[in-house]
Order: sequence, then structure tokens, then C-alpha cells
Amino acid sequence: MMSNNHLTHEELQDYVYNVFGTGYHLTQCARVHGGAQKVIYKMDFKNGFICLLYVWDISSNYFQEEILNEPTFHSAYGSELFSLNTRFLAQHGIRTPALYDLNNDRGRYAYDFALVEYVDGQKAESYFQHNNPKDRDALFQRIRDMLTHMHNIQRNVYGNANDNRKKAEPCYKVKRFDAETALSYASRHMTDIRKNEERLLEKLSELEAAIQPRDLYSFIHGELGPDHIWIDHAMQPCLIDIEGAGFFDLEHEHSFLEFRFGDLYQYLKNNDLDPARMTFYRFCHHLSLVSGGLKLLHRQFPDQQFARGLAEYHARCAVQMLM
Repeated sequence: MMSNNHLTHEELQDYVYNVFGTGYHLTQCARVHGGAQKVIYKMDFKNGFICLLYVWDISSNYFQEEILNEPTFHSAYGSELFSLNTRFLAQHGIRTPALYDLNNDRGRYAYDFALVEYVDGQKAESYFQHNNPKDRDALFQRIRDMLTHMHNIQRNVYGNANDNRKKAEPCYKVKRFDAETALSYASRHMTDIRKNEERLLEKLSELEAAIQPRDLYSFIHGELGPDHIWIDHAMQPCLIDIEGAGFFDLEHEHSFLEFRFGDLYQYLKNNDLDPARMTFYRFCHHLSLVSGGLKLLHRQFPDQQFARGLAEYHARCAVQMLM
């Protein structure tokens, strides 16, 4: 019997009894490593049932400083957004792991936590080199269909699913500010970025100036790499880590998909996108990921090699866009 760093075995057992009933006896709770924004545990039960425990503990978040001080980070973190987007996507027929129960009363604990469906399977990236091309083609077509369906949910105001307020400035201005903040951090810690900081800022302004006004926004995931699409044993996809989902420029999503999926982006490509927005958001993504990788590196993220590689790769990409 294992306890975790947030709830004891006895506390978890009481919680599970209240949610599922007394037939669910917890045998093990083990932390699943890899997440930067929330803590996840895999829970096994004597009757064979498995589920996940999500914990939104700000003290365990590698971007705690940004969440507390930067509004756009705050708007993509927390149990309320997870619950909201789980319901919203389910209402539109888009699969995510089911939310069994959410405890956010803060009466006893300083963090929110939830029991969430365990989907047995693998990340979509595990199928990049799948040995059966026919099965791979069918899988990525299903992923395309799911994303097309989600992206076809549209409205004329950007923001969270429950936020219909008209904003004072276009959404790309938000990402411009984020990119400037990311560049400022990266320039303090990376020589290539510091040497090119002025040119990178000029490039950011140049790309932003090419964008024409528009007021139609799609529902997007917001950070949709192949690690955030989970594939079950029936080869059916579902979305995970959905806290940051909301209405935004579709090009923000596709510019991220393009470099995260590489050659397999051919399955997901949309020919109706604005090239100016695609280039602008791609540049913003590179700057953000340089900064993000450095922060993970500085804040002792367990996979230091990944964090360093992330920062160095996207620094090269950002500088190459100056050519």
C-alpha cells in the first residue's frame, strides 16, 4: 500500500468510498511523472478498476510564478477550467477522459483534486513509426476528423468557453505580449537569443503588422502536440491536458500542429488558413518554448535533457526565421 505526497492512503480510501462505494479498495497509488502543470497519480483497486488522481497544487507547478503574476498563464490552469472544458467537449461529442468527481471546496486541503478516467493506451506520437501504414493512416484520419469537428465550433469572441465578453484588443495582441515576455527571459539566459534580441523583437513587430483584423474564432486545444492526444487500445483518440482549451485564432493551433507532427501534419493540414497568422504564431511558439524549456531547466524539471533540448531547438528555429 502506497501513499502519495498529497493525500494519505486512508484519506484516498475514504474519498473513493464516497465517490464509487465501498466495493473499491485501493491497493496502490503511484505518481505518473512528466506533467509540468499538475500532479497525476495512477490508482489501482482490488476489483481491477483503475483511475487517475489529478492534483492542481500550485506549489508543485513548474510555472507557479507565471500563473500567479501573468493573466494569460492563469487562464490556462486549474481544476475549474478542466471541469468546464471536459463538459464543453463532451457536449460536442469530443472525447476526453471522463471526470468522475472534483473536490475543490478547499475546506481541508490547499489544492483541488479529482478522480479521472484512466484510458489505457499510448500517446499519438507512439504511432509515428507504426509498422502498419494502413492502420496508421486510419488512425490519423480519425484524429483529423476529431480536430476538424472541434475546430468547427466557432463564435465571434475569443476566450474560455464560458467567457462571452468582447475583448478590448485582438487575440494576437495577447500572444505578442507573451512572446515579448518570453524573449526577455530567454535573452537573460541564452547567448544566441541575447545577441539577436533586437532583431527578434523587430521580426515580431513585422509579422504582427501583416495580420488583418478578423472576428471569427475556433475552439482549440491550445497546446496540441502528439503527447496530448491519447490513443486507446481500440485505436480511438481522445484529448488530454485540456485546461488551456478555448476560442482563439485557428492558426495558433495549426502552427503548433505543423512543427509538432512534422511529416504527419499532412493528415491534419487545413488549406484555408491565413499565412500571415500562421507565420506570426509559429514565431511566437518558438519564443515561448525557448523560455519554457529554460524555466523547466532552471526549476529542476526531472527530465533536464528534454528541457535543455527544447530550449536549444526552438532558439535555433527562432533565429532561423530572421533569415
